[in-house]
Amino acid sequence: MSSRREGRELALQALYSADAETLGGTFALKKIVDNFADGSEPSLDVQGRAFSFATELVNGVLANSEAIDRKIEEKSKNWSIARMAKVDLNILRLAVFELFYRPDIPKNVTINEAIEVAKKFGAEDSPAFINGILDEIASVVPDKE
Repeated sequence: MSSRREGRELALQALYSADAETLGGTFALKKIVDNFADGSEPSLDVQGRAFSFATELVNGVLANSEAIDRKIEEKSKNWSIARMAKVDLNILRLAVFELFYRPDIPKNVTINEAIEVAKKFGAEDSPAFINGILDEIASVVPDKE
């Protein structure tokens, strides 16, 4: 697994934990890294690049949460933020942050990664739900150079 995928998974778990336990994002991220994924020992990369990328994602989502949630609500027909599954919502938040604030990551990579993370952590219909909303959002994101 790539360090960025591990970073995305860490960030998702931290944001979900922050939602569920009302912990601060950075504290939640540290807690998640300490107990990475299924309780197994974190890979050496988690201590390095994955953790660094996850930290950037969590801090970016938290710093831009209002704008990110507004973009999600604008494009999610018949679904308010409050009605969305927290896992799906946080995957969307991470992806929207990448789409708008990380010009170094191509749009198709962001969407594909969000779908893969949804397959692992979401419900059966999560990948299709996330893909539909991200396709709508990505259509208004300027192309990255």
